[in-house]
Amino acid sequence: MKTNLLYLLILLCLNSFAQNKMLTKVGKITFEASVPAFEEVKAKNESVTFVINPSSGEIASLALIKGFRFKVALMEEHFNENYMESDSYPKAIFKGKIENFDINKITSIAKDYTIKGSLEMHGKSKDITIKASIKKSGEGIDINSNFTVNTDDFGIEIPSVVSKKVSKKVAVKFEATLK
Repeated sequence: MKTNLLYLLILLCLNSFAQNKMLTKVGKITFEASVPAFEEVKAKNESVTFVINPSSGEIASLALIKGFRFKVALMEEHFNENYMESDSYPKAIFKGKIENFDINKITSIAKDYTIKGSLEMHGKSKDITIKASIKKSGEGIDINSNFTVNTDDFGIEIPSVVSKKVSKKVAVKFEATLK
């Protein structure tokens, strides 16, 4: 009897813990650093982890750098070895908070929110503020954003040989459905 009660209490605790966070491990981040008239510099990572605490609006994201895929394999190799040095800096992490977030006010109509936090990449951290569109979907909560980062802010050097072909202003897009 005591054992059954203990199992029931553990199950209830785990269940209440699980409801405190929503997450996905299949979020998508796409970035583009293309320059007109040159070859497209674009990659996508479809295995990004996003976590949100719906009661506080805290949000975090983790992307493995080697998870970004390019159309051209050589470009992917240069990205990992020469630019991002992914053996030394294997991940990009964002931690922040969605301002004025109230899970009970999220509807199926997208609403814009401001997210403030810190982006850590290539061994450097930078405080950033981004706009995100958030809505309720049949599967959970959809969060989408488009923003720009500067390679100089993270100590990512673009060799002079290709500096005219790769933009220092990188357009970033993320999409995630958290459950």
